[in-house]
Amino acid sequence: MNNCGCGQGAGNGGPFAEGRDLVEFVFHAHGGGLRNQAVPGGGLSAACQGCGVPFTLLTYVGSCPACGGVHAVSPPRCSDPANIQFAGADYRLPAR
Repeated sequence: MNNCGCGQGAGNGGPFAEGRDLVEFVFHAHGGGLRNQAVPGGGLSAACQGCGVPFTLLTYVGSCPACGGVHAVSPPRCSDPANIQFAGADYRLPAR
């Protein structure tokens, strides 16, 4: 699954989409099975792209502990924190 290019998910997103499109793609990828899987290496250190608070993205989709801002990274891009995408300050995770 680390080289997922399945092209499934919401909208025109894919593993190389950006922003909200990437977050929604990863959330829905593989029937929702990817979103809670651990990011290899213990996660990615990042700063929330909404409020700036540092946090570690432990799973492919996660929320800032301070403001709840939703972030995601796709498996083919999970080796670099620069690839973490932010869904926007107004975005909340869909009901599972």
